[in-house]
Order: sequence, then structure tokens, then C-alpha cells
Amino acid sequence: MGERMTEAGPLSLGQLSVWHDIRDLPAHRRHEPNNAAAWPLPRGTDAARVRTALGAVAARHPSLRTRYDLQDADAPRQLTPDRDTDDTLPAVPDDGTAPDRRAAELAHQPFDLGRQHGWRARLLTRDGTLTHLLFVKHHITADAWAQELLHREFRQALTDPDGLGPTPPGPADLAAEQYGPAGLRRQAAALDHWTQLLSHAPPAALPHTGAAGGTVQATLHSAAARPAAHTLAERARVSVSSVVLAAYVRSVARRCGTDTLLVQLMSANRFAGRWKTVVTSMNQWVPALVEQARTDDLVTLADAVHWSGLTAFRHGMHDVTAVAALRARTPGAAEPACAFNYVAVPGGSPLDAPPQQGPRDGRPPTLTWEEPFTTIGPRCYARALETDAGLSIRLTAKDLGREQCAELLRDLHDGLLTAAGRP
Repeated sequence: MGERMTEAGPLSLGQLSVWHDIRDLPAHRRHEPNNAAAWPLPRGTDAARVRTALGAVAARHPSLRTRYDLQDADAPRQLTPDRDTDDTLPAVPDDGTAPDRRAAELAHQPFDLGRQHGWRARLLTRDGTLTHLLFVKHHITADAWAQELLHREFRQALTDPDGLGPTPPGPADLAAEQYGPAGLRRQAAALDHWTQLLSHAPPAALPHTGAAGGTVQATLHSAAARPAAHTLAERARVSVSSVVLAAYVRSVARRCGTDTLLVQLMSANRFAGRWKTVVTSMNQWVPALVEQARTDDLVTLADAVHWSGLTAFRHGMHDVTAVAALRARTPGAAEPACAFNYVAVPGGSPLDAPPQQGPRDGRPPTLTWEEPFTTIGPRCYARALETDAGLSIRLTAKDLGREQCAELLRDLHDGLLTAAGRP
């Protein structure tokens, strides 16, 4: 690893959001911002080739070579990126555990962001042959979009490490723009958006039906929900994500007993072309206000949710410390009743074309329970993911209980199918 540099600059707004979420975590929870993946290796790949490919990717992205000055928790700084990274690449033998689960085990070791770069990799071997690269990263280093960019570049670098193209900007470049004149104007507009919504949103919250402080997590997997959501999106002329969000918000609103709901949406903030390929964390929660949320007309609600969401995403880049200060001086400000994230990754998304109906659509939905890896984040958080196999919605809920969590997911699912006219 290169010599430590002493120059430092402000965190980007996305990095600051991550820091805001993790700054007060106790020691036994400091692994929770980590994410893990198992990347299959082509047959015949050797360790030297993997090391070269990883080095080429790390050289392109300053975030993979960045450490942080966190001594003042109220004024965190990102240090000038190191010239090099630690190129040791330990091997771990296959013990019969699925590669994804093996990677998840490595994610339980926290990063010391002041001393370490926010990622690590291991080689998974079977009978002396390399099968996977286990990749673990801290969320301040890369969000889900950026992780997929790294995966794609790594695969390409295995073949041609010199052919990765122009070097993309880094988080320090992003921070410089966000704290420049135009960026500060956008921050002011975003804070105005928060101010208006907090002043208009009525207090609404899900009833506490679970153990105090307890967190449950369930994932609903459904083949039929995917074509149903596409049918409704076509009718409403909105995105599939707006349809799923509408079904989710309606289910929450009915349990809150209110027609107006304040919702947190996860904004990827990669709308400007220059920042689509920056490797860092750009995700931020942004509020949206949904009215008439208990309506029986899901198509009309999807249209309303769509426009409310677009307004929110325009203000996705904001200073979380300024928002916290706004809340502190706004007594009684409503808390979001729920949060939603429709996961997207670069290019080739199954959302690009409507799904073909087939025998898979007739399979019944399944509900699986998981032990949550992290409890960072909102009280009621739904994360939707679309694949060729169908639609999955993972709900992580605090103080809600299994029965209410399952009921909310099933109501969401049944609402999609009923509105689309499917059995």
C-alpha cells in the first residue's frame, strides 16, 4: 500500500449519507455497511491473472484507494487516494458452503476506514483450482450500481487489463461539483423540498405489533407478480417501479389508517452522464408525499406515485446534516412511514422489455424468512428486485412482527395481481 497522504477534502453527499448512518454504530455492528459477492472465474484462471485484473480496476477508481480522516465525527474528510493498494490475495478452500454464503461470512469483518481501503478480496479454491473471487466492500466505497461496474470491469480486465477505457471521475471530483456554486444551489433547492414536505405531511406510522427493538425480514418471491406489474405499468404509462411502489404504499397506508403518507425513496443519483460510472456511494434517501394512498384504483395511484417520485428524485442529492438540523428545529416533523428501493444495475436490465408469459408464471409465490445482516436504515424498508424469474420484494421491519410483515407483503402481491386482472 502506498504512503499515506495528508491532504483531505470533504465527503461527497452520498459518502456523507453513509457516514451519517454508521457514525454511531457500536463495535459489534460495524460490519453492517458491508456487502459481499462471489464472482465466478473463467476456467483456467490463475492467481497472477486475478491480481493483475484487480490492480487495473483499483488503479482506475480512487474510491478503492481512499481512506478517511474520521477523528472529527462532525467533519469527516476523505484523504487523497493512495497510489497503490494491498495486492495480497489470500486463498480460501471450498468447504462445501455456497460461494455467496462464503463471501457473506467474510463481510462480517468490519473495515477500519481510517487505516484500510474499504474492500477486500479472497480466492475461493476447489481441489487446487480457482473457482470464484470473493469480493467484500464497504458501502461508502461503492453502492450496488458501482459494485456491478466493478464486476464488469474485473471480467474485462481478466482478458485485457489495458483495454478498460478512459479513467472515470472519482468521489473527490463529485464532491468538488456538489460544493461548487451550481451544486450549492441544488442543495438549497433540495432542502426547500424537505422543508415543504415536512410542513405538509401528517404524522402517520405503522402500529407497533412486534417485540420492542426487534427486526424481522422476509422476502416474497413471485413469478406472476412480474407480468402483472408490467401490465399495470403499461396501463398507467409509468415505470414498473412506480407500480410496485404504489402497491406497497397502499398496503402501508391502509395499516396506518391514513390517506396521505410520507415515503422515503432511494435515489441512485446517477442521472447525469458524467457520474454514471463513478465508483462510490451515491444513494440517498429522499422524501415523497403520496395522497389518496388508500384508493382501490391502483393505476391512478401509480400515476400519482410516479409524478411524486420524479419530483423527489430531482432533489436526491442533499446534505443530510442540513436535513438533520432542519428536523431539529421543526418540532413535530413527520417521520416517513415507510421506505422503498427498486434495485437497478447498469444496462441489460430485464426492465428493458416486457416479460414473456409462460409456465413459470403459474408457480405459487413463496415467502422466506431471513436473519437481517444489517438493521441500519428506516423502520419499514421494502427492496424490490426484478429478474427473469420474477419479482422479489424484501421487507425489513422493526417493531412490526412476523405476522404483520407477512400480511403487508401478501397484500402488496395480491393487489398487483387483482388490479392486473390475474387470478
